[in-house]
Amino acid sequence: MTKVLLIGSPNSGKSMLFNRLTGLSQKVANFPGITVDVASGKLQGMDDVYLVDFPGTYSLKAISAEEKVAVAQFEKALADADVEHVLCLIDATRLEKSLFFTLQVIRECELHDKPVTVLANMIDVLEANNLSIDLPALETAIHTRVLPISARSGKGLAEISEHIRATRTADRPRQRPHLTGTPDELLRGTAHQLAQRLGPRGDVLVRTQNRLDAFFLHSLTGGVAFFGIMYLLFQSIFTWSTPAMDAIEGSLAWIADRIVPLIGSQVLQDFTADALFSGIGAFLVFVPQIFVLTFVIGLLEDSGYMARATLICHKPLRYFGLTGKSFVPMLSGVACAIPGIYAARAVDSPRKRLLTYMAIPLMPCSARLPVYALLIAAFIPGDTFLGGLVGWQGLAMFGIYFFGMLMALIITGVVSRARKDQFDDLPFVLELPPYRLPGVKPLLRNAFNRAKHFVVKAGKIIFTVTLVVWVLGYFPNFGADLGQSWLGHLGRLIEPLFAPLGLDWRYGVAILTSFLAREVFVGTLGTIFGIEGAEENMVPLVEQIQNSDLTVASGLALLVFFAIALQCVSTMAILSKEARSGTLALKMFGAYFVLAYVAAFLVYQVATLF
Repeated sequence: MTKVLLIGSPNSGKSMLFNRLTGLSQKVANFPGITVDVASGKLQGMDDVYLVDFPGTYSLKAISAEEKVAVAQFEKALADADVEHVLCLIDATRLEKSLFFTLQVIRECELHDKPVTVLANMIDVLEANNLSIDLPALETAIHTRVLPISARSGKGLAEISEHIRATRTADRPRQRPHLTGTPDELLRGTAHQLAQRLGPRGDVLVRTQNRLDAFFLHSLTGGVAFFGIMYLLFQSIFTWSTPAMDAIEGSLAWIADRIVPLIGSQVLQDFTADALFSGIGAFLVFVPQIFVLTFVIGLLEDSGYMARATLICHKPLRYFGLTGKSFVPMLSGVACAIPGIYAARAVDSPRKRLLTYMAIPLMPCSARLPVYALLIAAFIPGDTFLGGLVGWQGLAMFGIYFFGMLMALIITGVVSRARKDQFDDLPFVLELPPYRLPGVKPLLRNAFNRAKHFVVKAGKIIFTVTLVVWVLGYFPNFGADLGQSWLGHLGRLIEPLFAPLGLDWRYGVAILTSFLAREVFVGTLGTIFGIEGAEENMVPLVEQIQNSDLTVASGLALLVFFAIALQCVSTMAILSKEARSGTLALKMFGAYFVLAYVAAFLVYQVATLF
């Protein structure tokens, strides 16, 4: 199998280029020990050639743990006999930074006799600003072919495939080394000289970025813009995903009405209606919200705003014992706590890394989203105002997300002041990428893959738990009386624990099973309510909760409980591994459960008064 490696610096447009070159024929894996995606796929028009997309790195002299593993894997790949070519992507608008990394790549490829082709991306941006690069002179200077491309517009992409095909068929002479043994200091100097002599003239791009930064990084307008953008993010979770959610709900109900009556066995019929359509179906309804959340976050990342948000958050995070570098792991925790914990390796200070570990499980991860969406849809009116721009459910979602983040900051702030041990910190250094219009197709594909991965990963657990819950709730009386089933007896054993929150045994069982994974809460409730009356309302779990005895006060208490409690076995396992302390994970589990219970109890009491 022939392989072609694609490597480049972060923010160089590498992911967009990879998606264009491979289309949909790609798969995503991980290097051992890290959660950085490594994608591979067949080159379009060349089914026997696989393109391997390596994580972006600023230098082959890596600093962070992720970069070190990625660089080591790249050097290992160069020794692979199946690797025939290396594509090194550079940002034509930031030539000096890109050239230093490129010269390092050429030096490594010379050691392994691998041909390199440099791809000068974002040529369209230069042309739009009447700027240019002397590409022929650059080719001569670095002794490497340079192709001008635009991953966004597709310009020059056909030439890439043609060039790779030509290098495979031609008798390639051995590459003449000219950088072997050259130290990084000389490479950096060479990159500077080449950029000054051959790079684009003028400061048009810098002045454009500075004007936007003057607004987004201003102490007043930057803060207002940050909260406005974050609010729109959570508002969109409801407004954009509602049509898809309604479509899935209606489709599941339509399919159930036609399939269930065709099943001859009463037990199998009840299982299909109660467990599959009411249990698993209730979870699938909320998948569009995962898709929308991932898509909007991708928009913020690719536009260049996310780095500005990191810079904005640095100063306030320092007050709570964290650093601006904690923002990225914490933001990763919004998708899932596990990649957030892995990303905390980038936090250099052991003290701040520990505090970041403590903050990440409180981030409102996507596994909590179905729970939030279910409870908010059940108890918060769906009314909107200001022309549909603002809605009560969007405000509630923003509020519960903000509450989780606020609790994370409060806890880390208290712990950082209680522990007086100090560690030396490295300076806070952050690259601000240029503002760009994101590519919609790659973001849609990434959001689809994330939603699919979430369903596949969570679906196995939900199916297993749903099967167990259905068996316990259906037998020994074949669903005649849920309260007298095995599940009913189990629920009443734990009911006293949750009774102070106004929750009966059904919700206690759902909370208990959610410790395997938070999203199981929805599937468990769907199965329980399905056994009670799936033939009347097979999928819309929201309506069944509204018709039950659950009060608004208990619903708010549940929201607060799930916002704080550490209810994920996988997160605890990864935390124990990364922190090298199983005791830390157990302490956090116990402390967050107690805190969540107390906070939920207080909210229930206050809400009951009103």
